[in-house]
Order: sequence, then C-alpha cells, then structure tokens
Amino acid sequence: MADRTRTHHRRILRARHRAAALLAVAAALLAAGCGGGDQAGPSARSQRPVERVPLKAARNGLPGMPPLLDAHDLYAADRPGLLSPQVKDFPSRIYVPNTGSDTVSVIDPKTYKVIETIPVGIQPQHVVPSWDLKTLWVNNNRGHDLTPIDPATGKAGEPVRVHDPYNLYFTPNGKYAIVMASMDRQLVFRDPHTMEVRKALPVPCSGVNHADFSPDGRYFIVSCEFSGELLKVDTEKMKVIGQEKLPFEGAMPQDVKISPDGRTWYIADMMADGIWVMNGDRFDRPRLMPTGKGAHGLYVSRDSRYMYISNRGEGSISLLDFKTGELVDKWHIRGGGSPDMGGLSTDGKVLWLSGRYHSEVYALDAHTGKTLAKIPVGQGPHGLAVYPQPGRYSLGHTGIFR
Repeated sequence: MADRTRTHHRRILRARHRAAALLAVAAALLAAGCGGGDQAGPSARSQRPVERVPLKAARNGLPGMPPLLDAHDLYAADRPGLLSPQVKDFPSRIYVPNTGSDTVSVIDPKTYKVIETIPVGIQPQHVVPSWDLKTLWVNNNRGHDLTPIDPATGKAGEPVRVHDPYNLYFTPNGKYAIVMASMDRQLVFRDPHTMEVRKALPVPCSGVNHADFSPDGRYFIVSCEFSGELLKVDTEKMKVIGQEKLPFEGAMPQDVKISPDGRTWYIADMMADGIWVMNGDRFDRPRLMPTGKGAHGLYVSRDSRYMYISNRGEGSISLLDFKTGELVDKWHIRGGGSPDMGGLSTDGKVLWLSGRYHSEVYALDAHTGKTLAKIPVGQGPHGLAVYPQPGRYSLGHTGIFR
C-alpha cells in the first residue's frame, strides 16, 4: 500500500512539473512577442509577429559560453533598456573614432552635441566594448596600440601596445580577445584584459576586418576585404576550417552579421553594392542581394525583426525583414552623406552612424528613417560605438551583444 501511494505521489509531481514547464515556456513566448511601441522597425510593419524558428541547440556549445537567453533568438538580450547591472549607471554617450584626426569625439545623444574630444593614437578605426562591458577599447590601427576608455567616467587610460589592431572581437566565453590584424594577415588571440598574445594565427587571405559568431560559439566567419574572401574559423582550436572566394570580380566584403534565428549569415560588400547571404554551417556559395552603392554596416533592430544596412556610397540605409528575407524599405539621409558604422540607442529609437567622408555623425529615427541630426566631428569618422547598450556580454566590433 505504501509503495502504491509513493508511486501515485511521484506521478502527481511529474505531472505538476510538466505543467509548470509548459506554463513557463508559454509565458516566455508571450513576453517575447509583446515588445510594445518602443521597439525599432518601420512604423507600418512593427507590429507583425515574429516567426519562432528554433536555433541549433547550443548544449554542446563553446565551453564556458553563457547559455542563450532565448533558444529562438540570438538577440533576446538586446531588448530596449535591458541594461546589465554593470553598465546601468554609465552615462549615455556616442564615441566616435576620427581616423584622420587621431581623436575620439564624444557626443551627448540628448543634445546632439560634441561634449569632449579625446586625443588617442594614430588612425583610430573602431571603439569596441570589452567582453565584460567595463572598458571601451579604441583601436589605433597605425599607432599599434589600444586606448582604454572608462565608460563610467569617460576618461582615457594608458595605451596598451598591440600591433595592427584594425578591429577587435571577443570569443563568446570571454576567454580571448581576437585582434583583426589586417595588414599583418593574422588573427591574433590575446588575453582579453592584458592583451598579451596567446596565439597568432596566419590567415590565407588579405584584409581581415569583420566577423560574427555562430549560435553555439563554435565557429566564426571573417570577411577579408582586400582579397574578396570569407574565412570560417574554429573558435576553440583557433584554426581556419573553411575559405570561400566571393563570386564577384573586385568583391570587398565588410561587416558580418548572423540572423536572429542563427540560420543565415549576411556579409556587406561595398564593391558588389549589396549583401551576401549564406548558410554558415554549410559555408556554401553565397548569393548576392543588391541593397545600394557601398554597402557597409549591418545592425539588428531591438525587436530582432529588421536589419539596417548602411549604403555608404549613396547616403542611404536599406531595411531587411528577417522573417521574409526581403528588403522592405530604403531611407536617404537628408542632404546626402556617407553612412558607415554605428549602432542603436538603448531604447532602439535612434540609429547612429558615422559619416565617413563628410566629417559628421548621423542620428536617424529608427522607425521612419527621418534624419534627426547631423553632427560635425573630426576627419574620417569610422567605427562609432553607442554606449551603454543592452546585452549581457560583448562579442566586439562597435557592439555585438548577446
């Protein structure tokens, strides 16, 4: 009798556990689908539901990598205002590296004015948030060093010697910083804090510059600007495992971004005037989607529905709908411009982009594309960082957060 009673109780408990689990999943999906009016995207389309396509399971992911916040959306941690505790008290600023002036312009996004100009090293290319979100690294490409900026105070620290730091990324587990040593033709794995070299990986292409990581963090895809190629790299083994020549004469790939569902990769190409679309797992031959002259930067809206594509050569921004895989709109900067790199405001309402050839920064309404401001800065503004931004940790560049 006692055994039958215990068995009965166990069955009841198992049933309750299953019911609780189903309720938790339903609540999570409901919350994810109720973004409200503050989320980015064209105003006429922003209320469409997102198709829930499961990501590839990450249970066998890169050791030490934090688990995905949402198994259906890589960017679930990037929702409006979802700031991590370590950054929530940082002042909101736009940090703009001026490659021709060897400075960083600091903009107050509330007033659209430059409030400080920080001298840095020679030819600063990108301002990169560290994996732990505590430091902004200015990549002084020809000065061969990194200038750390404390985002809590806005003060610059002593430069750290790093050779040829064109761009900077971090492995999803925070174990390594990865320097895109473009002219050295290397990916240099370094300590993420001291920047001491752990491994220098020679690459079989020219001009490594941008990257993004797979959902499980096991590999990343790198664009090679000067040889028109893509590389696939095993993150843990620090080894090139794939190489793909882009099927366009004179191809010049730039920014790399993975879709929210983790299935599709996009690579901007400033000479092919569009984005390459490919399956990263198969690493097969990509197809070209024309977007506009000088396609350059790729940014995901805070509701994971759209991708903004900056077309530097024609002063426009194209919008791609992730659900349909189609372009749905194109915005033109008032009076023209050269939109390059940037990011979204914390609330997702403003898209910030540097004007590479016009010595200015653009603030655009992320819903309508309206030009809100053109702000004069130094010469050759490039990889600006909006900071702080939502997310638990940074994968690098101007802010790829998970």
